[in-house]
Amino acid sequence: MMVMRGEGWGVGAGTTNPGSSHAPPFRCRCSARPRGGSGRPTRGPAMSSDSSRLLGGPRPGYGTLQRNTEPSCMDRFGQRFTARVQTEMLGEGSLEHHPGARLEDRKSSIAVGVADEEESRDTIRLHQEERNVLRYYLFEGLRYVWMERQQAYCRVSALDEGWTCAELHLCRAGLGQQDHSSRRKIYGPNLIEVPVKSYAKLLVEEVLNPFYIFQVLSIVLWVCDAYYYYAACIFLISTISLGLSLYETRKQSTTLRNMARMSISIRVHRADGEEAMVSSAELVPGDCISLPLDGVLVPCDAALLTGECMVNESMLTGESVPVLKTPLPNGGGAAGTIYSPKEHQRHTLFCGTHIIQARSYVGQEVLAVVTRTGFCTAKGDLISSILYPKPVTFKFYKDAVKFVLFLAVLAFIGTLYSMLIMVKNQVPVGQIIIRALDLITVIVPPALPAAMTVGSIYAQNRLKKRGIFCISPPRINLCGKIRLVCFDKTGTLTEEGLDVWGVISLEDGRFMPIIHEPRRLPSGPMLHALATCHSITLLQGQPVGDPVDLKMVESTGWRLEMAEEDEGELPGLQCFGTKVLAMMNPPPEEEQPPDRKHRSPVAILRRFPFSSSLQRMSVLTKHPGDDACWLYIKGAPEVVASLCSTETVPADFSQVLRHYTADGFRVLALACRPLSAVRSFEDALQLTRDAAESSLTFLGFLVMKNVLKLESAPVITLLRNAGVRPVMVTGDNMLTAVNVARSCCMVGPNERVVFVTASPPGRDQPASVKFIPAELSQGEKQPEDAQQWDGRLHLAMNGKSFAVLQEHFADLLPKILVRATVFARMSPEQKTQLVCSLQELDYCVGMCGDGANDCGALKAADVGISLSEAEASVASPFTSCRANIECVPTVIREGRCSLVTSFGVFKYMALYSLVQFVSVLLLYTINTNLSDFQFLFFDLIITTTVAVLMGRTGPARELGVRRPQGALISVPVLGSLLLQTALLITVQVLSYFITVSQSWYVPLNSTVTAPQNLPNYENTVLFCISGFQYLILAVAMSKGYPFREPLYTNVLFLVVLMLLFGLLIWLTLYPLGFPKTLLKLQGIDDLNFKLLLLGIATLNFFAAFVLETALDYGLLGCLRKLRRKKASSKLFKRLEKDLSQQPSWPPLNEPLFATPRMSIAVR
Repeated sequence: MMVMRGEGWGVGAGTTNPGSSHAPPFRCRCSARPRGGSGRPTRGPAMSSDSSRLLGGPRPGYGTLQRNTEPSCMDRFGQRFTARVQTEMLGEGSLEHHPGARLEDRKSSIAVGVADEEESRDTIRLHQEERNVLRYYLFEGLRYVWMERQQAYCRVSALDEGWTCAELHLCRAGLGQQDHSSRRKIYGPNLIEVPVKSYAKLLVEEVLNPFYIFQVLSIVLWVCDAYYYYAACIFLISTISLGLSLYETRKQSTTLRNMARMSISIRVHRADGEEAMVSSAELVPGDCISLPLDGVLVPCDAALLTGECMVNESMLTGESVPVLKTPLPNGGGAAGTIYSPKEHQRHTLFCGTHIIQARSYVGQEVLAVVTRTGFCTAKGDLISSILYPKPVTFKFYKDAVKFVLFLAVLAFIGTLYSMLIMVKNQVPVGQIIIRALDLITVIVPPALPAAMTVGSIYAQNRLKKRGIFCISPPRINLCGKIRLVCFDKTGTLTEEGLDVWGVISLEDGRFMPIIHEPRRLPSGPMLHALATCHSITLLQGQPVGDPVDLKMVESTGWRLEMAEEDEGELPGLQCFGTKVLAMMNPPPEEEQPPDRKHRSPVAILRRFPFSSSLQRMSVLTKHPGDDACWLYIKGAPEVVASLCSTETVPADFSQVLRHYTADGFRVLALACRPLSAVRSFEDALQLTRDAAESSLTFLGFLVMKNVLKLESAPVITLLRNAGVRPVMVTGDNMLTAVNVARSCCMVGPNERVVFVTASPPGRDQPASVKFIPAELSQGEKQPEDAQQWDGRLHLAMNGKSFAVLQEHFADLLPKILVRATVFARMSPEQKTQLVCSLQELDYCVGMCGDGANDCGALKAADVGISLSEAEASVASPFTSCRANIECVPTVIREGRCSLVTSFGVFKYMALYSLVQFVSVLLLYTINTNLSDFQFLFFDLIITTTVAVLMGRTGPARELGVRRPQGALISVPVLGSLLLQTALLITVQVLSYFITVSQSWYVPLNSTVTAPQNLPNYENTVLFCISGFQYLILAVAMSKGYPFREPLYTNVLFLVVLMLLFGLLIWLTLYPLGFPKTLLKLQGIDDLNFKLLLLGIATLNFFAAFVLETALDYGLLGCLRKLRRKKASSKLFKRLEKDLSQQPSWPPLNEPLFATPRMSIAVR
């Protein structure tokens, strides 16, 4: 393959979520030369109306050219990059992308599935001279190709958008060798390559890190200043640190590469009828692959064409329950449906998932067509999100950078002062420069970034011991600022498994009393629906599938039977007269009720799997001796009822449904329909879902008891008491959700619930929204004390109303979100949209869920917590092995503790630098300095030890209402630093003047500089006093209440502090022998003076401790009162304040209509 470097630059874009067919819109600029002429960016000829539409709107997957000579691009997080365009020669021949391409597009162009208004195919014009030249660039692993008609670089996966289900089924014949070769060059290899840099390259990159550059320059400076031992120690420590960093970085890259790398042999069909075993790296979209029946790791994204697959998708979703995949619909109305991995996820095999077993029912093979390869796959997007993670935007980190810059300015001022003093003392110019630069290394602590991560590291280890795994340590500090947590319901607040409470069937169009044992039902449609309408399959003889399906089938006593591939047909299938997927057998006679004897099995011909968007599933079945088939359906009651003939739905449908959902039961509706036109397995495969699921006969309700987890109510109460707002987001029925919200104390017994009902615009009226009290809708019981509400109000809405509010009531939605507590019938996409909408209100949002439906929301949230059995789920930053929500307050407590620790360590490191800065400036004034080993003693023995150990203090046991400070540039933090700095300056200056006033004091030799004039009295006194100050500040900054445990619980830190205090007292009172010589301390015979120094240190200790305590209790609160009160920067706080002044909001039972301004707001 010949690759030629182009003369232009391309631009990059972001990546999509797993399974998504759309990339986020992105902005780009380039100066590429798309057609060989001038190097200027051009628009080319006038574009078609469709092309103009694509360029004018946020067309996913496309970049647009702008007249700009600066070759730059923005990724999905707004960061700019550049990418070099490459060109590649393609061979002549047919390059159609699917069997539906037009013949005239097959030469020198590539058809893509983006249908325009004229039903034509958009094309990539490869070269104006009819030569097939591909122009592309690579960015974050993804390939972008030049599209002539769009005048834009397009992500290569956009070429696959627009395929219909029928076109994918036509790919069953396979690609020709020439077509495959051309696509191989366009799409590149089907590999997810994670770059693993060599140690040499990593070393160069790490050494160029500002931290190491600063260290190298500092070491050179210290050597020039004759601080050989100190420079050698820092060099040794930096070298070890660098080596460990390189090792860990390469190890992580290697681990990720091994996880991403996948190369297996797979059987591929070719257009000439032949089959070939090829490496999965050779696969391209359009290839038809044959899947082994005993399972395989899926090497690409593929649409299943024939057979069924049981797939473990835990690698992508964290969901351990296997998922049944069924063939992509074909024939009838489904043939023209645009294929979407998201909409057709039940028919899509995602890269990186594991097919546990495959079953073939037509022909001898299970076939799938490749739709995405490489980084465009679901697994590729996952790896991309790890390689290029979303930046954690936290004000604390931004303020830390600002404060370091402030210290740098302070160092500059100190440098000027020291230069003036040394010029006055007639110090040589070279020495002046060295000493002036040395001040910068004193006041700007290079270890500050590492020290600030100490709290997160300890918190991560503590969480791991509690069974909570974190793959994104920077987010631990974010946990301390959480104000709102969204909870999924089923499996999160309530038990995963549902127990069948009973069945409510119909007789003569009326509901009968509930039957608690479904196996006692008479033989008929209701029993057959319960026995067959499921997605269960057999894995090594054991039934596996959705827990709800398993419980439902278990309650009937019927048993699933499926043929093994090597056993041929099931015995007894001859009575059905056609091939079947599976057979449901009635229980043995001895297990059946005496008055109910079921002898005839029921065969399953086809399954229409459950869809979150459709909220239902259905099966086609056949009874022995019957010519016609029966369709059975189960799903959300309101959805199933809408598909039934009106006369079959009882008049009291809503009343009965309300009765059970209001009591917290989960209710599913069942319906059926005979299909006389479907007589065989082949007929069933040709039937479309829309045609089958219509004109149904309503059968009744399946009532399931969803038990609240024991931990849910106490945890929700704890969160509410701590000022953390809980919100429920579920796909279940509204009244069930409200009941669970009351049961778990999310809604208090005397707190009012108001339903938000929004309707889309009709022919004669605009969109409307209405606020209906729950008690008026008869959806829940009124409180016993005659509607004595306590003033608290909770809004509740379903997914349809949420969608209408988003589109037509953009101005009203923020107010509603501030008051909303229950969101029911929410699709996975809406859960993600809700999290993003709450973040737009400036909430720090947590999300806790357990299933695949929550993946998008878990990733979008500031803090996502997945309840999964996996040790670490890639679906979210945090994973709890214990399947209950006790992990939420644990994570918040650890986050608060880590954040306070980070503040404490930051303040300590800053004050440590200021202590040393003041000491050095005082000593510079009299033309001396600290000795080599004095610097080592302070930096390594005291400061490093203290900074590492002070973060070991664990979180407070109680979760309080107060939240830790989130901004460094604030009155409490800056006030603490300034007052402590003033205190330490006062103490050091006082100690100096007391020293020089002593009768035995002998001035130092100021004609020479340190270390020649060491030891001396000034140096010794300031060494002892500043040493105590380092330890005093460590104690003062190690705050306990209310976010951390008391200092004495950190035993190791306490022991080290006592040892260091003892060491300093000994060095102050009786410095003897080797330590005295090593540290170059001046002997002082006056015991009273040495006791005076200890007294000064003691006063310093109490003053610092009292000062910090006073600041915690609002010593500087008066400053806030002096300044004019400003509105909160948080949007949700401003909204809460406005709503608190509007007691009549929302207007109950009064419809509000959308105005044009509201609708325009979201367009």
